[in-house]
Amino acid sequence: MRKYFILFIIAALILIAGRMIITLNDKKKADIAKKNMGVATVTAEVVENRSVIRQFEAPARVVAKYRVDVLARISGYLTKSYFKEGDYVKAGQILFEIEPQQYQFAAGQAKANLDNAQSQSDYYKKQLARYEELVKLDYVARSDYDNVLAQSNAYNAQVDSALSAYKDAQRNLSYTNVKAPVDGRVGLISVTVGNFVTSMSGPLTTINSSNPMYITFPLNSKDFGELVRIDGAANVDRDVEFIFNTGQKYEVKGIQDFHDNKIDESTGTITLRATFANPDDKLIQGDFGRVIIYSRSEDNVPVIPQSATQENQEGRYVYILDEKDLPRMVYIKTSGQTSDGQWIVSEGIKTGDRIITSGLQSVIPGKAVRILNSNQPPLENKNKINIFQQGIEKIKSIFN
Repeated sequence: MRKYFILFIIAALILIAGRMIITLNDKKKADIAKKNMGVATVTAEVVENRSVIRQFEAPARVVAKYRVDVLARISGYLTKSYFKEGDYVKAGQILFEIEPQQYQFAAGQAKANLDNAQSQSDYYKKQLARYEELVKLDYVARSDYDNVLAQSNAYNAQVDSALSAYKDAQRNLSYTNVKAPVDGRVGLISVTVGNFVTSMSGPLTTINSSNPMYITFPLNSKDFGELVRIDGAANVDRDVEFIFNTGQKYEVKGIQDFHDNKIDESTGTITLRATFANPDDKLIQGDFGRVIIYSRSEDNVPVIPQSATQENQEGRYVYILDEKDLPRMVYIKTSGQTSDGQWIVSEGIKTGDRIITSGLQSVIPGKAVRILNSNQPPLENKNKINIFQQGIEKIKSIFN
């Protein structure tokens, strides 16, 4: 009978202890709920440095390596055209013909004058050779020799003059064939066949080279200074990507191989240029877009997730946790992104600062927040463990 009484007492104590555990658990939950009412739940992480390839953006413009106006260098009627607008032409290829007849006649006349002067010169060279022998033998007067010498020199000069006139006539005749000065793609024809042209008529057409192409862009002088600091020199070949106005990225990377020798005082920018291969003619003279230029070397900088930042009229900001875990709003300045989309921070925060990375919409500066850390057990589980331990302690105190 006494055995059953002891079992009854033990069962009663267990029920009492269980009830006490449930009561304590409910009380803890109520206290936690009351305490956390209106408290934002957030996650936080420590700002760390990372070695990254820096990147900077700038507006850009496509420029042909060669842009040449095709001009008439002589006067005459345009008689022929040997190409279609938009054709790709090679340097030296004939594009137009200017009526050649008058220049052929002029070249023929110049050749005849040259031949006549040359024959006279040859005759007096022979005469001079004879008179040199005769004057030595004293068969002719010295004055006669001097006269022949003067005539020979005069006809030699006439030969030189006639030769220059003939070459000039040949040059003008060659200009009747208007040739492409460079390789490239021909634009619209400005003057059509049948018109009278002169050297003052303006361009007959324009040729733009197409491969390779230049892309020029004005880079902020501060960003250029950062590139020089990271790479240790200004004259460094850097990778450049071009993005069209449509947002599509050009598949071929370019090389930044030139920078201007001055900074534009009105804009605070320096002009840089990159060279791009253009085998499929996707880059067209005059097109606009933007570029991303990459540093040659890595830079050790603080980085933060984009999700940890917000913006208002004053700029981009983050919430920093102080030593009491209270949030504080801090404005930051960023200088580009990493390859995985994190912000590179140049001002506002430093390595080792704790920033809030999620739950930002509910954060109020200076008001306590509930911080969830992934490396700790959930708060609810911790509370259950504590309540259970407290219940055990209560049972032990009863038996004691």
